[in-house]
Amino acid sequence: MATLIAVPIFALLIIFQSAITSRITLAYGVADLILLTIIAWGLNEKVETAWHWTLIGGIMTSIVSAVPFGALFIGYLLATFITLLLRKRVWKVPILAMFVATFIGTLIIHLFTVISRWISGVSIPIIDSFYYITLPTLILNLLLAIPIYVIIKDLAKWIYPEKIET
Repeated sequence: MATLIAVPIFALLIIFQSAITSRITLAYGVADLILLTIIAWGLNEKVETAWHWTLIGGIMTSIVSAVPFGALFIGYLLATFITLLLRKRVWKVPILAMFVATFIGTLIIHLFTVISRWISGVSIPIIDSFYYITLPTLILNLLLAIPIYVIIKDLAKWIYPEKIET
């Protein structure tokens, strides 16, 4: 069930991100709800389907996005890997892990996006893209990290209810 529910959740998030959050910009940066959801899902202790959610979210986002196909997908896979490492190491402070994974994940996604654009022949000045796209996106992602974490944590509690032993 946990894997199947990812499809409608990511579909709604992609629609919401395309229609609403893409209009809320800081400089040229836009919040990445898919990345935040993947990280928040992976930080929950009971979750065993973090890689499944990453595959579903990465494929769906790559289909819709104008970024070359593999860039976002590889970035989301690396962000999940870092998230799962942080879950093992910093498990007592998941909010701190959410901030760290969001910071690193945003940088990874933007690095792969710039590299994929260079490979496809689009020249992007690295300093300008860092100041006008990466840093504002990082700020927006960090601002949305806690609300997304709380929502996804509640969803994980609903999907993985605790078994009451009597």
